[in-house]
Amino acid sequence: MTPIDLVSLRARLDALEGVTGPEELTAEEEIRPADFDNFIGQPKVKARLKVMIAGANVRGDVLDHIMLSGPPGLGKTTLARIVANEMRTEMRVVTGPAVRRLDDLALTELKRGDVLFIDEVHRLPVPVMESLLPVMEEFELDHSHQGARRRVDLPHFTMIGATTDPALVLKPMRDRFGHEERLTYYGVDDLTAIVQRSAELMELSVTLAAATEIARRSRMTPRLANRLLARVRDYAVYADASRYQLIDLPIAKAGLELFGVDSRGLDVTARGILTRLADAPGPMGLTTIAASLGEATETIAEMYEPFLLRTGLIERTPRGRVITVKGRTHVETLPVA
Repeated sequence: MTPIDLVSLRARLDALEGVTGPEELTAEEEIRPADFDNFIGQPKVKARLKVMIAGANVRGDVLDHIMLSGPPGLGKTTLARIVANEMRTEMRVVTGPAVRRLDDLALTELKRGDVLFIDEVHRLPVPVMESLLPVMEEFELDHSHQGARRRVDLPHFTMIGATTDPALVLKPMRDRFGHEERLTYYGVDDLTAIVQRSAELMELSVTLAAATEIARRSRMTPRLANRLLARVRDYAVYADASRYQLIDLPIAKAGLELFGVDSRGLDVTARGILTRLADAPGPMGLTTIAASLGEATETIAEMYEPFLLRTGLIERTPRGRVITVKGRTHVETLPVA
């Protein structure tokens, strides 16, 4: 493959700014499915949620609280939005790390049937989790105003908590979720279908071979598949702005190579983890790995380690992480930096 002139690439992309589509549909919100019919994958999860929603709608009842767990990028937020849509109600989104006290959730502003979606629910402060127990079970809030405490009745609502590590949610709080689902990694077929759907929304024509190649390098994750499609589209603009909307296999491979995504879908950070472990005299802890790469420990633990473990490139031992024979073989195929 002809070497890519990065200086020329950057200059041409700057000059072509604005030609990548009239609506910039690569934004995640623009391609996010709004209903179960357009949500690809997780068939058993969808089936169970459909049954719960149908039952609640027929009874005129409020849906039970739901916990969605699994690695990042598998569709937890999207499913929560679909649930709210199917229940014909509003959804409020908050993130666990942004919550410091119970008042930050503005529970008194919720209406009956509303969905309160808490992303990274495991990162709520423990006092907030404890304060949510009577809220989730009895829909009662101990409210303090000007030094006086009073109990406030709340309208029945649905809390949906998303987490990458349900074990970090206090057990009493976890027990108050009426239903729990764990999302699993995607196969290549479903990811290919996701790439094809997103390409259509982005007004791109992507060959099956190109869509499959992007899917194979997406680390079994829909969010990454969509992001890689967007980067391949950027490269297609560079290759030929007059026909960038047609993405074939050579364009896909060249674009993925440019953006540092190898044949297994590993990026610079993922390969860095493998090379650090390959060079280590023994097992390494997550904190040590993260520090050596200049990354947050949470990033390594949540975004990279699950995939590396799932694909057998590393192993977790009582003393730390070690590279496997399969992982070492992959490192040996990497070009010398």
